[in-house]
Amino acid sequence: MQSFNPKSGNFKKPKREGQTVTVGRVEDVPPNRGATVELLNGAQLALYNIAGEFYAIENFCPHKGAPLADGHLCGHLVECGWHGWRFDVRTGECVANRGTVETYEVVIEDGLIKIRV
Repeated sequence: MQSFNPKSGNFKKPKREGQTVTVGRVEDVPPNRGATVELLNGAQLALYNIAGEFYAIENFCPHKGAPLADGHLCGHLVECGWHGWRFDVRTGECVANRGTVETYEVVIEDGLIKIRV
């Protein structure tokens, strides 16, 4: 798991190819926390462990590009740390503003976290 570097300017989205990519182990993401995962093509996703259920969304807020993995998590909502936009990690929907972020299916297999991209 890597932390976000805002100077990198890396706002790549994963290509939807139907592949499952192993991104880490369950113990890498503590409960009620988020983490940034970087895919081989340089695209970043935000990965969350909410009470043992894992969710993955596009890492960048559509408002100004803030890293959502670093946002405040409250239940199934992550709040962008820059301007307070809140997204439901299950659906990608923004709660109070227009906009959504992509969601990605997460599969746990033998303690490994896998994301379908």
